[in-house]
Amino acid sequence: MNTTLDITTVENLYNYLDGLFEQNIDDDSLFASGYIRGFISLAASDYGDEQQVISEALVNAIGLGLQQAKKELTPQDSVIVQNFWQQLQSKLSY
Repeated sequence: MNTTLDITTVENLYNYLDGLFEQNIDDDSLFASGYIRGFISLAASDYGDEQQVISEALVNAIGLGLQQAKKELTPQDSVIVQNFWQQLQSKLSY
């Protein structure tokens, strides 16, 4: 995956996640990206719209939501989601 992305807004983040479906990535990553996208939408609605710049507060809110929902997932799926979230955070500019 490209680590020199310019993901600075929620819209950029959505575009990145949408683009994953056109790439040859594994099913676990597709699952995690879709799951996390829901938490991004929830958190983003509290901070603004899709044009908003990604902030530390937004990233923390997404992480908190994922942590609180951890019990909804199997232990294996939880690890997949957490690993994907950590990788995704490294691509964000905030």
